[in-house]
Amino acid sequence: MTSFVELERATDRLRLKARQGVGTNGLTQLDVVDPKSGVSVKRDGLACGELVLGGGSVTLGYLKDPKATSKCLKDSGWFHTGDMAVMHPDGHVEIKDRSKDVIVSGGENISSAQIESVLYSHPMINEAAVVARPDPFWQETPCAFVCLKSELIEKPTEKEIREFCRERLPHYMVPKTVVFKSELAKTATGKIKKFVLREIKKLVHLIV
Repeated sequence: MTSFVELERATDRLRLKARQGVGTNGLTQLDVVDPKSGVSVKRDGLACGELVLGGGSVTLGYLKDPKATSKCLKDSGWFHTGDMAVMHPDGHVEIKDRSKDVIVSGGENISSAQIESVLYSHPMINEAAVVARPDPFWQETPCAFVCLKSELIEKPTEKEIREFCRERLPHYMVPKTVVFKSELAKTATGKIKKFVLREIKKLVHLIV
C-alpha cells in the first residue's frame, strides 16, 4: 500500500515536472516580464507575465512578414512568445496560458488552462475547453465547453459541474456558463480549435 509520504513525494515530483525548465546554452536569455512595462516579474511563482526569449537559436523574424515580426520582436531585443508564465524562486519557468486565451474578468486575469485542468479531473468529462464570454458587468467570464464520456448512464448537469469547479477554484474562476458538446472541433494534430468555440460562444451570449 502506498504511504501518505510516498504519495506526497509523487505529487511534488509531478508538480515540478509541470514546469517548462530553465535557460540552456542555446537559449542564453529567458525571462518573464510585465507585458506593458517590460520589467521582470517577481520570482515567486505567483506573479504572471509574458515569457520572453533571447539567444542564438531564436528566430530573427518571420519570412516576408514584417507585421508579424514587429509583434514578437521588440526594440528590447527580446522575442515575445505570447505565453503567459510565472517564474519560480529556483529560476524554473511554468507556462500558464497563451496570452490570447487569458480571460480578463473584473480586473483579474484568469488562466483558461487552469480551469481546463480542473474540468479534466472530473470523472465524467472526456474533453474540455474554456474561452472568454462577453459580460456587461465583468467584461469577460469563463465559458466552458465539455464533452462527456460516452459510456455514461447518468449525466452531470451544468450546476453540478460548476459546483465541482467551485470546490477547487477561486469563485471568480468558476465557469459562468457550461456548454455540452458531442465533440470539440480539432486541428489535424488534435489541438482543440478555440477560435471555433469563440464563435459559438457569441451565440451563447445572445441566447443566455
